[in-house]
Amino acid sequence: MARRPSRKQAEIEALRAIPAHQRFSDEPPIVVEGLVNRFGDFTVHDGLDLTVQRGEIIGVVGGSGTGKSVLMRSIIGLQAPTEGRIDVLGRTITGVDLDKKIGVRRRWGVLFQGGALFSTLTVGENVEVPLKEFYPDISDELRREIARYKVLLSGLPEDAIAKYPSELSGGMKKRAGLARALALDPELLFLDEPTAGLDPIGAAAFDRQTRELKETLGLTVFLITHDLDTLYEICDRVAVLADKKVIAVGTIPELIETGHPWITEYFTGPRGRAAQGAYEQNKAREADASASGASGAGASE
Repeated sequence: MARRPSRKQAEIEALRAIPAHQRFSDEPPIVVEGLVNRFGDFTVHDGLDLTVQRGEIIGVVGGSGTGKSVLMRSIIGLQAPTEGRIDVLGRTITGVDLDKKIGVRRRWGVLFQGGALFSTLTVGENVEVPLKEFYPDISDELRREIARYKVLLSGLPEDAIAKYPSELSGGMKKRAGLARALALDPELLFLDEPTAGLDPIGAAAFDRQTRELKETLGLTVFLITHDLDTLYEICDRVAVLADKKVIAVGTIPELIETGHPWITEYFTGPRGRAAQGAYEQNKAREADASASGASGAGASE
């Protein structure tokens, strides 16, 4: 006589039955067309267009007041644009009420500036929040187990699960926010200034974590940053906001070739040159290490 599956096994099978994310389809996961955002008489965006390719880390840069965070908030449905169309994962989200966005909202995760953790909840409880919202029927035991896994996946130690945000360093808060953003196994990951306020070592570690997660989980990452090291190290392309639009999208060498004054100053100024130099040194060290490993392996055969 066949054994009946346990409640926990049944819950896991139910989660697996949810339609698989089309992480590797060719369809761009984000398409923004003719976006206009106005606040009273002030226009932030006017005819902004942007297409994000699946599987890339796209960095979004621009001067203060160019609307980088407003663009992200428009894409995730927190800011209703004045005009334009936004398609996310094949669904138009502009002009749609919140209830109809629920299906697509569970397919993205967001790390806001500073982590945006609930101060009265532990790290584990913060990670459980989206699980309670979108999968209210799973048991407390399974929800805690999923939260624990996401906390570890973010790079935090296991003892951080029971800590409150006030007990965490700035870098740990960022990772706790990242764990919550990963709670629902998203296809899209939105990061708003994830390395702001971190020391160089912590920022570099967060960059490596982002790249590893993207490659391991098949994520598409929308990354707002001012960190030139981050742009050089992990971004496949960079979108530049200026003049109320996206004025250019491409690799950093492609952007520099445009000759736009702001882009030239941003990427070839003193800080830009320093970031490029550090990136080239890192690549040279990686190449040397790879060559040494290859020669060592050959000698042992």
